[in-house]
Amino acid sequence: MLMFKYIAFFFFCCLYLSSASAVITVGSKNFNESYLLGEIMAQLLEVEGFEVERKFGLGGTLVCYEALLNGEIDIYVEYTGTLAQVILKEQNSILGISNLNRILSEQELRVLDSFGFNNTYAIAIKKELARRLNIQNISQLAEQPNLRMAFSLEFLNREDGWPGLMKTYNLFAKPKGIEHGLAYQAIHEDKIDVTDAYSTDGDLERYQLTVLSDNHGYFPQYLAVPFVRIDLPDRAMKVLSQLKGVIDDERMRDLNSQTVVDGRTFSEVARTFLTEQGFNQSSKKNSVLWSVVDNTIIHLKLTFIALLSGCVFGLPLAFIVFKSIILARVTVYCAGLLQTIPSIALLALMIPLFGIGEVPAIVALFLYSILPILRNTITALVTIDPLLKRVAEAIGLTSVQQLRYIFLPMALPTILAGVKTAAIISIGTATLAAFIGAGGLGEPIVTGLALNDTDLILQGAIPAAGLAIFVELFFELLEKLLVKPHMLRNELPA
Repeated sequence: MLMFKYIAFFFFCCLYLSSASAVITVGSKNFNESYLLGEIMAQLLEVEGFEVERKFGLGGTLVCYEALLNGEIDIYVEYTGTLAQVILKEQNSILGISNLNRILSEQELRVLDSFGFNNTYAIAIKKELARRLNIQNISQLAEQPNLRMAFSLEFLNREDGWPGLMKTYNLFAKPKGIEHGLAYQAIHEDKIDVTDAYSTDGDLERYQLTVLSDNHGYFPQYLAVPFVRIDLPDRAMKVLSQLKGVIDDERMRDLNSQTVVDGRTFSEVARTFLTEQGFNQSSKKNSVLWSVVDNTIIHLKLTFIALLSGCVFGLPLAFIVFKSIILARVTVYCAGLLQTIPSIALLALMIPLFGIGEVPAIVALFLYSILPILRNTITALVTIDPLLKRVAEAIGLTSVQQLRYIFLPMALPTILAGVKTAAIISIGTATLAAFIGAGGLGEPIVTGLALNDTDLILQGAIPAAGLAIFVELFFELLEKLLVKPHMLRNELPA
């Protein structure tokens, strides 16, 4: 653990920008309403002269909360029910703004006044199916054991989600977990019958879903509020207070619908809304091409720093341990253990140590790159013909000379293959870094999932695939330049 902190400190020194403290960082969760409200706040602050950085699409409530607590972001939109039950673990889930602020003040956080709408959880089913089965409220689900249920992973694990709902309504189904945005697509294609929703989701209208009545009054109020650090400039808080009560439930549902049904971007909808509210807006729009270029540059930056670090760490370590069979096996085994940790879990584990953004993403990618580099290098070195080793010793070559003239040239093709594998793994895994605010090509993919927008997903997926192909071709060229011609294999093994 101490080693990881030293590594992170090094990366932090390389990436830290001294001017960051002058920028207000707006975050959001990874569903469309959170993106949209985050964009509304960001644009309003920009209208009033603030410089704003966006870190949208963070992976869930606790990621956003930890980021706010640690100063990685300055503001994001939260819901009062979520604050009470999930973050503060309060039994009373209907705490008012003043009581919330009294508790949050100990953490140097606070919430501002509500936007005006209540986006509570809801249980949704297709209108046609609800009419056919005559289902109108949640309690009737207990009479339909064959319904296929799938809920968002956060809802499945929240006390104010499925666990409490199951007890309140005596439900015994075993629902599957699914990403919130994909659940709508699944219910539309008749892969599932019931899912969780937010009462102001535009997708409810898009996919013709019926919201079942919460006849036992289980779900608490979820008033949307700006959740901020207490050291946010007073003028910024005053600017954001202008959003108090300006959006009711119907208006929020309409704004969400404009993104998921009409296909408008969050930026466009936010700009139109603020203009209608009387705030002057510039006509500045982000080109899709420039957005792809920016995301690609960030993606390359994450991958290159992680890969370079993996080479600087992994190659010397392999040269040190390869002569000891036991030490080599233990080293590869330890590196292999890191590879068994799921990507999204490893990224989440980085947050408590290093916060969100590029640093934890690079550390996670670095850890993933170690195994292929170490394993290929050690394998290449230990499988060199023993006769060559004895000849090298017989003619009086020193250890350094043996490494330079015998071991390295013989092992180079396999070493390059390991580095190439590490590079391709990093390119693929780096798309998940968007969940912790690192940006890159994962950002349009995550946004596209929130909107069920295939075009937006492809804006990240296609360049990522292109980068993988480019890396493959680059290493082929590098191999031809560095490896002796007689050691190159012209054909793949059968």
